[in-house]
Amino acid sequence: MKDTTITDNIIYIGADDKEIRLFESQYEVPNGMAYNSYLIKDEKNVILDTIDKRVTNVWLENLEKALQGEKVDYLVVSHLEPDHAYNIGLLAEKYPSMKIIGNAITFNMLPNFFDIDLSDRKVVVKEGDTLNIGKHSLQFFMAPMVHWPEVMVTYEQTEKILFTADGFGKFGTLDTEEDWDCEARRYYFGIVGKYGAQVQALLKKAEALEIKMICPLHGPILKENLDHYLEKYKIWSGYQAEDDGVLIACASIYGNTLKVAQKMKELLEEKGAKKVVLTDLVKEDMAEAVEDAFRYDKVILAASSYNAGVFVPMEHFLYHLKARNYQNRKIGLIENGSWAPSANKTMKNILQEMKDINIIEPSITIQSTMKIENIEQMKKLADSMLGGE
Repeated sequence: MKDTTITDNIIYIGADDKEIRLFESQYEVPNGMAYNSYLIKDEKNVILDTIDKRVTNVWLENLEKALQGEKVDYLVVSHLEPDHAYNIGLLAEKYPSMKIIGNAITFNMLPNFFDIDLSDRKVVVKEGDTLNIGKHSLQFFMAPMVHWPEVMVTYEQTEKILFTADGFGKFGTLDTEEDWDCEARRYYFGIVGKYGAQVQALLKKAEALEIKMICPLHGPILKENLDHYLEKYKIWSGYQAEDDGVLIACASIYGNTLKVAQKMKELLEEKGAKKVVLTDLVKEDMAEAVEDAFRYDKVILAASSYNAGVFVPMEHFLYHLKARNYQNRKIGLIENGSWAPSANKTMKNILQEMKDINIIEPSITIQSTMKIENIEQMKKLADSMLGGE
């Protein structure tokens, strides 16, 4: 079990969900999901966010154990997405004197989810407002569109802890031993990736704070080497490549295009590419493919032509990239078409709607199966992709 100790007076009350297989009904989570919630015990007791309905019972047990018979004075709502806010109504009923802290947008959106009379219970905060609860003081910073419009983060000034809502989250339960970067990257680009400018605005606010710990709503509590996590977020939100490498994303119907992609990988490696990753868009996790497209600085798209366009898995892949503001990359194109090749034109049209995409020549056309002349073209594409490497 990973360490969930925060401080003597700030207690983790979240829960792991090991049964869930699709987060947000779309992201594969083979190692489950952590839903985090926190309690600050002081002259006033404060809960920071509730939890998903799937683990309500565990959360309530953790809360009651931590409270030891005391009441709840405040609930901070940093994010109204149901995986964090589902139990607001339950908590409001259980603790009738409890006040709810949110910003103006929070309370405008709250009736969409709950029929609660908050006429004398709401505390509306704005940028920079503080709340003293005894030895601890909470300061609130707005983080609109990271990744909903009402999102805000909370900075505990005394112990210098930043509660970051969905920011700095990752897939996987807390007792999963795995690399943070990989699953945090897949989480970031799947869920937050579209909103890089808004994430950078939040990072600028964070730079002005002394932060000793980061407490997200998903994934582990970050206590050491915080510069590493902050640097990753700067890279990701700036749409910059994280690693020097090539992703080959392939959408093949009968396997001939996949053979071309495999040969392309071999050629790139022979020519000294530092890292080459091949993903089969037909079989492999789409979120993993999106993650790798953002991770590496070069991409080759290899796809079959289909219905005068491009094979659907490639179309879906490019849709996911476009929806997340994909930009600043070198991209090579390989199409396969037995009688009327159309994949390259279709892919190029989609790519031209993205920012700062450099399509590398030659674009290659395979007619059904790979020929010797195709391999020579692929060698030239490898040279062009790698440049001076």
